[in-house]
Parts: sequence; C-alpha cells; structure tokens
Amino acid sequence: MAPRRMATRPVITCLKSLLLLYSFLFWITGAILLAVGLWGRFLLAPYLSLFAGNSTNAPYVLIATGAAIILFGLFGCFAICRGSPWMLKLYAMFLAIVFLAELVAGISGFIFRHEIKGTFLKSYKEAVLSYNAQDEKSLAVDNIQRSLRCCGVYNYTSWFSSVYFPVNGVPASCCSSFSDCRSQDLRNATLAASKVHQQGCYELVTSFIETNMGIIAGVTFGIAFSQFIGVSLSCCLSRFITANQYEMV
Repeated sequence: MAPRRMATRPVITCLKSLLLLYSFLFWITGAILLAVGLWGRFLLAPYLSLFAGNSTNAPYVLIATGAAIILFGLFGCFAICRGSPWMLKLYAMFLAIVFLAELVAGISGFIFRHEIKGTFLKSYKEAVLSYNAQDEKSLAVDNIQRSLRCCGVYNYTSWFSSVYFPVNGVPASCCSSFSDCRSQDLRNATLAASKVHQQGCYELVTSFIETNMGIIAGVTFGIAFSQFIGVSLSCCLSRFITANQYEMV
C-alpha cells in the first residue's frame, strides 16, 4: 500500500491546490455579493423600490447569500487543510445547494421579466404622481431622468397628472438643456414640450432589460454551473483521501 500512497500523493496535492484556489475565488464571490447587498440596502433602496415595489427583499437576500458563501468558503479551506472527507462532502453539498439556488434565481428572473417590467411601470407611475422633488423616490426619478435623458413614464405629458405640475411644472431633471430651461417654461405645457426630453423612461428601461436579458442570464447560468467544478473537486479529493487513508499535514 505504501507505493500506492506515494503515487497518489501528487494527485491529492494537485486536487488540494485546485480546490483551495477555487475556494478562494468562491470566497471573493461571496464578498462581492455581500458588498452589493449592503450597497443596495443603503444606497440603492429608492431605485430597487421602483423596480420591485416597496417590499423588496433583494438586498437582504444578497447580504445573507454573501455572508453564507464567505462562511462556507472559509469552512471549505479548513476542510481542505484538514483533509477531512466528511467536511469535504459537506462543502460539496453546500456548493450543490448554491448551484440550485442560482439556477432557480436565473430561470425565475428570465421567466418573470414581464412581471418585473409591470412592477416597474406601476411603481414609476406612483413615483411620478406623488413626486415632490424631496423624498428618496423623487430623487431616484430625477437621477433616472438625468442619466437616461428621458422624461416621465411614457413621455413628458405623464407629469401633467402629478401633484407637482400645477405649482412647479415639469421637473428640471427632464430638461434637454439646463442653460435653456427656465422654470416658467416648465410650468407651461406648450413651451415645456420643446424644452424637455421626448422619450419616456419606461421605454428606455424596459428596452435595456430586454436587450441585456440574454447577457444577464448567460452570466448567471455560467456562475451557477461553475459550482460543478467545486463539487467535482471536493468529491474527488474526499474519495482519494478515503480510499488511500491519506492524512493531510
């Protein structure tokens, strides 16, 4: 048995190195998800509420997922260093669960993309109607209109029904040129038409979603299927250690 153990030592060392590298990358993925979740919770909450309604839990899901990946990534490194077969199998099981969760999330996002667009339409309409230029949702609307160079839901006439228009007119964030966009012009429905962006924000956002959905889905599925690498390496290393009664040092 001794020669066989000596022969398998390089194989186990190679598997150990590859799995450690994979676990490190997996740990970085968890740190990124955690950072994105915290970013969404504290900085992007108004924008997320426009896309997913007031009760969106997306940031909390990302935070929880990222924290779990970080913890199990550290656990995986410990299991590799210890060379414990049952720990490696547990690590492989966790990677399989992550794979299934990511696969379900990717499929759900693709299938329910129309519902996402419907939620955005409803939330954006409500934000426009109740716009006051001060609260978080109003500031989010302003940022969307400035960055995408759009105005209103379908066009600038969407603002005519808002509580903001009778007193202040169309918001300044709709202006196509701030140097030629006076407040009195924005209060005039006829003059405002020549001062603001003509395209509505809903069309721009939804066309972006449709155009990039394939890319987003491909990246999501690619990341999900990469978990198979970790599962395979963990199972192979566990099997080699068990079969050869190899003790890691």
